[in-house]
Amino acid sequence: MNRSTAREIAVHFAFELAFSDERAEALLERELTPEAFALRGREESIYAQFPGEGELDYITRLVRGVGGHGAELDGYIGLSAVKQEVRNLIDLVKIHQLREKNGLPVTELSLHMVFSGSPGTGKTTIARLMARIFHSLGILSKGQLVEVDRAGLVAGYVGQTALKTRKAVEKALGGVLFIDEAYALNGPSGNDFGQEAIDTILKAMEDHRDDLVVIAAGYDNLMNRFIHSNPGLESRFNRFLHFEDYSPEELLAIFKTRCEKGCYDLEEEAAGLVQDFLREENRDPASFGNARGVRNVFERILICQANRLAGQEHVTREDLTKLTAADVLAAQGREAVKPEAPGAEKDA
Repeated sequence: MNRSTAREIAVHFAFELAFSDERAEALLERELTPEAFALRGREESIYAQFPGEGELDYITRLVRGVGGHGAELDGYIGLSAVKQEVRNLIDLVKIHQLREKNGLPVTELSLHMVFSGSPGTGKTTIARLMARIFHSLGILSKGQLVEVDRAGLVAGYVGQTALKTRKAVEKALGGVLFIDEAYALNGPSGNDFGQEAIDTILKAMEDHRDDLVVIAAGYDNLMNRFIHSNPGLESRFNRFLHFEDYSPEELLAIFKTRCEKGCYDLEEEAAGLVQDFLREENRDPASFGNARGVRNVFERILICQANRLAGQEHVTREDLTKLTAADVLAAQGREAVKPEAPGAEKDA
């Protein structure tokens, strides 16, 4: 097989099959030569025939990396709108890179983003995934996520904030700097040092635009106000991803996922009680914390299970995995209704 055929296979498989596109088969059949199409599914062994080929090495990494990250994205509960936006962004980057490889003009690609939504809706999780995806695409050299908030950027004395912020930026170079509750950098007074942190970050975004992505996150209205309060922020942050609160069904699905990961068996009766429990606790999603609130409920139920098992003389492996209706009711501060003993006489 010659390099031209190998490169043809590499490009098409990398930018179609790696993302599990349901249209990939038809696209490949139309675009590839019969020889290349017959070899689909063997792309990695094909690339291995040409060690040291920069383009093929890059595409091999992309196939191995981004394809897996796409599956991880699909595996997250809910987040349908966010998932689509992430896929759109990946497609945009793919085509941008293809145009570059084919010597076509490209516009400057800004990947800095604003993630808005209530706590516990997956903003940090998606940011971490985006860092790894950008690394797989060759956009970022390392792919790490560095998470900071106001306390991690702003110091108490003149001149110290810029130094503190620069250290955070240096740590994030090659990856993503994730600023949680970024609107807190807008202090209540004109003398606040938060503006110094903003100015330092804006300069870093310009100086390191080829190897740094900044994601600013927080509540919807507060983030909109923050971004539009500064022309420099407005010009650099032009991608907005909104994270919806989880529905009651999605919260229960998150709870069940925690059970599966922890090797717990949720009894059928207990599952209905858990959903009622989550619905009651989630009257205000912002204060409940969405997925964080589910974790808190899960841990409260585990404490009640531990209290129940500690009172048993013998504890089996099955006992250790079972979460019962009594555990859920106890976590709510309620008691399970005890069935009447057989033959018990009713009061007159």
